[in-house]
Amino acid sequence: MRTIKITLSFDGTDFSGWQRQTNANTIQGEMECALSRITNSPVILHGAGRTDAGVHAIAMVASFTTPSSIALPEFQHGLNSILPLSIRILNMEEVPVDFHARFSALCKTYLYNIDTSSLQSPFARLFSVHVPQQLSMDDMKQCLEVIEGTHDFASFEASGSRDKSITTGRGSVRTLHNASIRNTGTDTYQFEFSGDGFLRHMVRNIVGTILDVGTRRTSVKKFKAILAARDRSRAGTTAPAHGLFLKEIYYQSETGISSSHEQDALIPEE
Repeated sequence: MRTIKITLSFDGTDFSGWQRQTNANTIQGEMECALSRITNSPVILHGAGRTDAGVHAIAMVASFTTPSSIALPEFQHGLNSILPLSIRILNMEEVPVDFHARFSALCKTYLYNIDTSSLQSPFARLFSVHVPQQLSMDDMKQCLEVIEGTHDFASFEASGSRDKSITTGRGSVRTLHNASIRNTGTDTYQFEFSGDGFLRHMVRNIVGTILDVGTRRTSVKKFKAILAARDRSRAGTTAPAHGLFLKEIYYQSETGISSSHEQDALIPEE
């Protein structure tokens, strides 16, 4: 048996998220169907995470095992020839048998795109969220500084994120190594979050709440209180899925820590 690591990019617009579903079109479902067709045997694909419906990925990672001896260049070419154009295989490599796309991951980075123009371009509507008003960048940056480091992010955790009956483990505590925002154009901005793990809807809930601060519907002081409260009902609305991109995933390699973004990822212009 071989263990194969796949790096892929996808436009999540027309998919019901990553996870396989019986009556919905998903990334995992499309991938497993294509892999089984090429190998002529059932394949179970393990993703590094479960992106929601409408969320995109620049360099997602998945892994599977197979007895197939197909050479990887031919394997990659075959997959890209039968997958929809909204999914592209960027790289395939054989890895140690104990590699697992999810459990071997050390860190992930997400991006979230905001468009503040008065009239949003139709070509940007699927990949950025339209917020047609002036944002207080200083206040939003203060909020981002607050959440960097290790915190209990229960206030930004969607229901169903984890089994709360399990009292061992880290619960809703996560570490954000970076939480920042930058100007990417005349009226466009991009949040970036890197961390050792993310709760369900965590990034989208953080962005939705910080945008409340940026549009002056709430304050930095109240944002700090929301984080400390560990109560989802205190935070803002969940930001729309289509502005979110999984940018990269980090793994331990023989030469140190490597990123899926180091592959030939299809990166949207920033």
